[in-house]
Amino acid sequence: MKKFFFSFAVLLASAGLSAQTVTELPAPDLNRQTLTVMETLQNRKSVRAYSDQELTLQDISDLLWAAQGKNREDGRMTSPTARNRQEIRLYVFTKDGVSLYNHDNHTLVSVTGGDHRGLIAGPQAFAKTAPVCLLMVADFEKYGSESDHAKMMVYCDAGIVSENINIFCASAGFCTVPRGIMNNKGLIELLGLSDKQVPVLNNPVGLGNN
Repeated sequence: MKKFFFSFAVLLASAGLSAQTVTELPAPDLNRQTLTVMETLQNRKSVRAYSDQELTLQDISDLLWAAQGKNREDGRMTSPTARNRQEIRLYVFTKDGVSLYNHDNHTLVSVTGGDHRGLIAGPQAFAKTAPVCLLMVADFEKYGSESDHAKMMVYCDAGIVSENINIFCASAGFCTVPRGIMNNKGLIELLGLSDKQVPVLNNPVGLGNN
């Protein structure tokens, strides 16, 4: 079976591991030094320029856990979802490939290799300069309905995941901006999404370009 390299291949190699189809992330650092909630809200802002410095695997782990990680033994997450459907799929784009985050066991599952951040950026080139781009995909099949009310709730759930990303970045010293612009058609083709799986929002993430 063909193996794809993750965006973190160099980090994995430095840790003495080889790139695999599934990558176990380190446990989230719950003692990470961050700002208080009020300081975080004071500092939250949208940033559209990023350093080319890579995020560490621990950074990625903490970021994804904050976005929609499992925080209870019953499988519930840091980001609430309507009826606990957990229908938001979170994809990680880097220069080396695309992976899908599995919150239940805190792993990354490789989807494809190569740099596809341009599909996230669409007409806004600044977004593909971020070392990591997170894509939220609404899975209506998993939600179980495509009614107008269901769409409202699912899109709200995607917004909650994006806001978790924004808050984590503001508290931990990273930069991001929530975006709805992207190459939807290209992303659907790349990820092999069904007509019930819809790209909704994305957040490029990186350090500041100071």
